[in-house]
Amino acid sequence: MMKTACLAAPIMLAALALSACAATGAATPLPDGSDVALGQRAYVDGPIVQPVEVLEDSRCPMNARCVWAGRVRVKMVWWRGNGEKQPFEVTLGDSTPLADGAIRLESVRPEKRTDVTRKPEDYRFSFRFDGGI
Repeated sequence: MMKTACLAAPIMLAALALSACAATGAATPLPDGSDVALGQRAYVDGPIVQPVEVLEDSRCPMNARCVWAGRVRVKMVWWRGNGEKQPFEVTLGDSTPLADGAIRLESVRPEKRTDVTRKPEDYRFSFRFDGGI
């Protein structure tokens, strides 16, 4: 009987330690909308969004002179609360209706240059959501 009691204590202790690990093993929180890469989900003051593809980047390169400032358009996905994905598109500087408010693509990094070719993985976006309710 004494051996059983001696073995029970370490087993109980190990079980408690493992259950604590399982309880704290929550999913990593989503980043906010201030520095989002293509393919990365982000929580933007309410909705969860994901930039999927740069459709257009016609910005004037920072080391050039242009007649038109250009624009950036990005294909996005809104991850709804029920798990459905809803595609939409944003344009740099414009508000786009979404959920109960509007989302705005506030900035695109890095700056465009004439002497550098950007790859999709180089892009970083900043978003802001203005809720309606």
